[in-house]
Amino acid sequence: MLALTSISASGAEFPREVAQALRAAGIAPSHASALVIEADSGKARLAVNEKQPMNPASVMKLVTTYAGLELLGPAYRWQTEVFLDGARRGETLDGNVVLRGHGDPKLTYEGFWLLLRQLRARGLRDIRGDVVVDRSFYAPAENGRIDDEAFRPYNVPPDALLLNFRSVRFTFLPDPQSSSVRVVTEPTLPDLEIVNALTLSDGACPEGRAFRDIIGASFVASPKPRASFTGRYPAACAEHEMNAALYAPEEYLASVLRQLWTEMGGSWTGGVREGLAPAGAAPLYVHESPPLAEIVRDINKFSNNVMARQLFLTLAGELGGAPARPENAARSIRDWLQKKGIAAPELVLENGSGLSRSERISAATLASLLQAAWRSPVMPELLASMPVIAIDGTMRRRLRGEPLAGNGHIKTGLLADARSVAGFVRDARGNRHIVVMIVNDPRAPQAQAALDALLRWTYETSATAPARPTSRRPAASPRHP
Repeated sequence: MLALTSISASGAEFPREVAQALRAAGIAPSHASALVIEADSGKARLAVNEKQPMNPASVMKLVTTYAGLELLGPAYRWQTEVFLDGARRGETLDGNVVLRGHGDPKLTYEGFWLLLRQLRARGLRDIRGDVVVDRSFYAPAENGRIDDEAFRPYNVPPDALLLNFRSVRFTFLPDPQSSSVRVVTEPTLPDLEIVNALTLSDGACPEGRAFRDIIGASFVASPKPRASFTGRYPAACAEHEMNAALYAPEEYLASVLRQLWTEMGGSWTGGVREGLAPAGAAPLYVHESPPLAEIVRDINKFSNNVMARQLFLTLAGELGGAPARPENAARSIRDWLQKKGIAAPELVLENGSGLSRSERISAATLASLLQAAWRSPVMPELLASMPVIAIDGTMRRRLRGEPLAGNGHIKTGLLADARSVAGFVRDARGNRHIVVMIVNDPRAPQAQAALDALLRWTYETSATAPARPTSRRPAASPRHP
């Protein structure tokens, strides 16, 4: 592991503000770990239980995204190949269209529309066969759900040809004049039944699970996809969105493809099934994803679990060959860490997203990884992917109006029994610090005040190193640490 300068014995306890917040939440100090080090020197300012293996929740995404940036490169792009398998006569194909996926995490509805437009531009209109999906780049995935919320998009398993996260976005549009709420969907799928019995009401707009409960949201996948909304809709919510994964992969692809292809003036008489691309054939068209440098922003800013799992498996497929398996991805990351001189004997990787009951890492290992990232050529891409305190991503509503706002890039994590932060904070004197804190406890969701207190302490407590000279360069913007 990268050497961290030792600290005095007094550093073995949490700062007073952090300890008070943990006590107020009913969390024992032994159920939390923390490490604060100076980014340039590696000198530790605080270390508490730093070698203890902990469930890191979503801060594990920092391991996956940093590994991806270094091992694949910031310009890496996923490819989705399109083959024709059959005889073509003008604009008609007497055969199948084959889609071979390589795990594109951002093959969105709009991206798929562009892919189909390219097929039309190449003169294809009538498909008299099936659409065959080649998912062989990934090994078949187990269910892998973290909870019983089967329709939540974060529970969608990895898929070498993952279209639009298999999700339907529901947008709620209240109309105060008629005291009604309109529900619109994207994509608009003809076989989706919507039951809308919402009534407009007063009161504050809740978030997350509370919002779904108050609007009475319920979903059914079979025999026919159905979404029901039978509760109250607070007018204070204004326009609001939620997503649900209601379809099996082939059903979703068939519904979206048929809708878009018909809108483009095409016809298709077949169905969707799994298979393999024709051996030795050249693709008619290759669709490319945005670069990895852009993908990691979505993963870390918004803590996208599905995209993180796709990247995790892509590491396995690209470095070890198909079919990609989670254990091969974990092995590739361990080898990479070893070459960087980071010992991580406690590290447990299941899917690389942190949406796991079994993943483990210590604050010391995570801090060492971030110190290596600070010195890495891909540091700008990784840093830019992390939420800015009080500005965007999962940190946009935290620490607003405080001097700390805008002075750190922090990845957050939250599970039912784990809460965490990890990233970089610039203190009041302009010195940067690596901060990691992980709480594992049944009351961990109540630990936000303690985590914020540590970030605040890091900013307010002057570093032992002298302040950064300011005469040679302009002062940094307070919004962009």
